[in-house]
Amino acid sequence: MTLAQTAPVSRFDATGYGERLDELARRHSVPAASLAVYAGGELAELAVGVLNRRTGTPASTDAVFQIGSITKVWTAALLLRLTEIAGVDLDALVLDAIPELRLPDHREQALSIRQLLNHTSGLADFEYDPVVLAPYLAGDLSHRWAPRKLVQIAVSHPPLFAPGTDESYSSTNYLLAGLIVEARTGHTLGNELNRRIFQPLHLRATSFPTTARMPSPHAHGYLVIKKPPASDVTALYPFPWAAGAIVSNAVDTATFYRALLSGRLLSPRLLHAMQTTHAQKHIDIAGQRYGLGLIRYSTACGTAWGHNGAYPGYYVYDFTSSDGQRQAVIEVNADPGSVSKTTGLKSIRLLAKAYCTGA
Repeated sequence: MTLAQTAPVSRFDATGYGERLDELARRHSVPAASLAVYAGGELAELAVGVLNRRTGTPASTDAVFQIGSITKVWTAALLLRLTEIAGVDLDALVLDAIPELRLPDHREQALSIRQLLNHTSGLADFEYDPVVLAPYLAGDLSHRWAPRKLVQIAVSHPPLFAPGTDESYSSTNYLLAGLIVEARTGHTLGNELNRRIFQPLHLRATSFPTTARMPSPHAHGYLVIKKPPASDVTALYPFPWAAGAIVSNAVDTATFYRALLSGRLLSPRLLHAMQTTHAQKHIDIAGQRYGLGLIRYSTACGTAWGHNGAYPGYYVYDFTSSDGQRQAVIEVNADPGSVSKTTGLKSIRLLAKAYCTGA
């Protein structure tokens, strides 16, 4: 077990949490897990297991993981920043923001940017189309899908409902959000994330890769494709793009949320918009509600904000208090569909306990 602590968090039992993380690795087939806890201005980091099963490289707190759909929070925050910087209107039609884009039937006339960010667009999720997954399931992990092609695949399906009349989580929404960023700035999404968020916050371990190559040190991702044992899928091309391609470690992820919730990235008006939520039908944690990228959770010690992340070979959860002063982030290099329900629940319970330790 690797155990590192940068500073003692008040009432944070580093050894105890290290043992709980180690249990995930020893008893629940999780190769590595990383936990960061922030409370009272102090930070603690823990890491257990191995980053690479083949080489046995020990886990380290500076290693990066694919953070999956937590990327949506960063994309939403960036697009919200552009409402003040580049005059983007949240209630503008997507067609007006990306004039060259064409959606079938009447959807292009009614679909707003806000409806993308809060998943009330009615657009089908490209991730569930078998055409998208087929190359990867066949072993071609380097297959490249262009974001616009994935959007076209998604909108070839009938709408789930008229925009604004219901909610359904769809990564297609965030591909469109990323395309709007590029259309309004004239720069790549990666460039804008780097210039407006990564660099100002000094997030040196965070990147938005456009190739399958991850920076070092990194945790290899493991996924059971057809039957055990789990395969190393680290070489997967980051096809979710604006919906799930960011690579980060637990401390950088916590730093981003701390800046966001404490008001360093957005004005009070825009942060309020981001935190205006509705109930979700499909949830990971009971009672969670979705805003503009942010998810509101109920915990034993009060409200927490964050998002879950699931990427082939990885899963991540994070909680941050409304003022950004209390946090917990857990990262695991095993696919959520490849571990038992018990393992997933233990990860969430560990996160919640660590988050409430600093309360």
